[in-house]
Amino acid sequence: MTPLKVIAGDATSPQAKGPKVIAHVCNDIGGWGKGFVLALSKRWPEPEAEFRAWHRRRSANDFGLGAVQLVRVRPDTWVANMVGQRGIRTGSGGPPIRYEAVERCLGLLAGHAIELGASVHMPRIGCGLAGGKWSRIEPLITDALCARDVSVTVYDHA
Repeated sequence: MTPLKVIAGDATSPQAKGPKVIAHVCNDIGGWGKGFVLALSKRWPEPEAEFRAWHRRRSANDFGLGAVQLVRVRPDTWVANMVGQRGIRTGSGGPPIRYEAVERCLGLLAGHAIELGASVHMPRIGCGLAGGKWSRIEPLITDALCARDVSVTVYDHA
């Protein structure tokens, strides 16, 4: 098992050699405009463009809770758009985070990372606008990725 690393820094600028996947949580309504996605869009236009196209064509693809879209942004770097939240607002169903969907996404992400021989880099996914609790997210990351010897670095924005 590879231990989870938490460092201060910017998840859009992964501190590692070799192939890298930057993972983050998206909503299931096609919204892109607040939170970590703004930092991604500032660096690369492809993750947003691909996410919006994926959502637009959702009747003909796998878009939905628990799905992952890998978008290549550099020869050795991909962004994983992970659909892990229902909508964007807290309502009677609680916050938008859907832990089961995040767990499914992380399992798919692990397969992609292993196939690519990549390390995984992320902010504290699901804990910002999605309203999730890190105490519930961290074990999902550890079980899905670290337990399969995928190197994971979580970035706390400095």
